[in-house]
Amino acid sequence: MDARRLRTRRPVVAVLALLCCLGLLSACSSSPFSSSSREEGDSTTQAALPRTLRAVDDLQDGYLKVIKNVLPSVVQIQGRRDLGSGVVYDDQGHIVTNAHVVGDEKTFRVTTAGSEKELTAQLVSSYPQQDLAVVKLQDPPDGLKAAKFGDSSKVEVGQIVLAMGSPLGLSSSVTQGIVSATGRTVTEGGDGTTGATIANMVQTSAAINPGNSGGALVNLDSEVIGVPTLAAVDPDVGDSAAQGIGFAIPASTVRNIADQIIEDGRVTDSGRAALGITGRTVVNDDYQAAGVAVVEVQEGGAADEAGLEPGDIITRLGDTEITTITSLSEALAAEKPGDETTVTYTRDGDQKKADVTLGEQ
Repeated sequence: MDARRLRTRRPVVAVLALLCCLGLLSACSSSPFSSSSREEGDSTTQAALPRTLRAVDDLQDGYLKVIKNVLPSVVQIQGRRDLGSGVVYDDQGHIVTNAHVVGDEKTFRVTTAGSEKELTAQLVSSYPQQDLAVVKLQDPPDGLKAAKFGDSSKVEVGQIVLAMGSPLGLSSSVTQGIVSATGRTVTEGGDGTTGATIANMVQTSAAINPGNSGGALVNLDSEVIGVPTLAAVDPDVGDSAAQGIGFAIPASTVRNIADQIIEDGRVTDSGRAALGITGRTVVNDDYQAAGVAVVEVQEGGAADEAGLEPGDIITRLGDTEITTITSLSEALAAEKPGDETTVTYTRDGDQKKADVTLGEQ
């Protein structure tokens, strides 16, 4: 049987259905047409169909090209207990992944795409505040291919993307979707995460499952535009993931953190604003979250310089209402070190305000 016919038969059916819905096939319209109109419509359809088929083939060829270009740079990372994914960052054997993938372990087994051979990697450093980490292969194989990281500022809603990784341990898996939103601030929750609050995340409809963490979210230019990190949870069905809502750390953040870890062995400039306190959520008389109580003030930190003390209850940062420690983290994620803002708080029942110059986390 002709292999090409097998490949194109289903797209033809799909295209015919699409054209019918658009009213391009005269037989699908409820309006009467003359014989000449039907002949003209048939001619138009016959001319449009090959073009549409070529577009379908071109898109499929584009997918295949991206997978061929990028998948060799996506690896599976196995610790003693947890399994995740990683992206080859350079030809020296550095691999970027999520901090929650490496956990508190130091040594990992790494499998590259298309190979069953396990390689050994050592942790370089982990930065849980941004849920990123770098590991390094002890003996990088010949031909190790580094991925190309794209420009996060050019990511657009509606852009087609592919997610690559090892969901549920199924190495070298690829899923497809679009960029659903950009600039999301998300706080991780649940077991196995760092609890980090991460700003500017890319939201995608591409399926992201356990094991995808640390992999690659890729555009059709074969550029990594993000590192898939977590999927949203539907509160109505317990801990089940909400379908089609996943989040990836943007490539610009990944490059910033990875470059510092590789050069200095740690993050020296996080770019994350901080108050310099240890806090906890407090509730009101109706047991509703009502603010963040200051438990400890870091000496010389932003809160200390502004005069905040243990026992104060923070209720607002700038124009943002603060009810929980998570809402405070999300408000700070929208700021930068050195930004000036106002903290509203209560002390002994009295509401007060303090001007604060934010420090760095």
